[in-house]
Amino acid sequence: MRRTVTRKGRRTPPELLAAWVQSHWEIENRLHWVRDVPFDEDRSQVRTGNAPQVMAGLRNIAITLLRLQGHQNSAAALRHHARGTDRPVNLFLSA
Repeated sequence: MRRTVTRKGRRTPPELLAAWVQSHWEIENRLHWVRDVPFDEDRSQVRTGNAPQVMAGLRNIAITLLRLQGHQNSAAALRHHARGTDRPVNLFLSA
């Protein structure tokens, strides 16, 4: 007998529920963790006006550019690009 989860009169198969949970954690691991740890977003002092949204957008652009260039490890990629003053500019211009 197959068990299902009931929500608002609907039945959700356990496999689908597991896929939803797994996709949530994939988002958490791929974006939020990167923003929290390598970019240290939680300790940001930017709090007024539009600046927090602008900074979040810039961080997202940086993460996207690093991933498009094939970097799997964001922390290592940030260290690599920090060692050369032309590397971040070239990364941006090559996108």
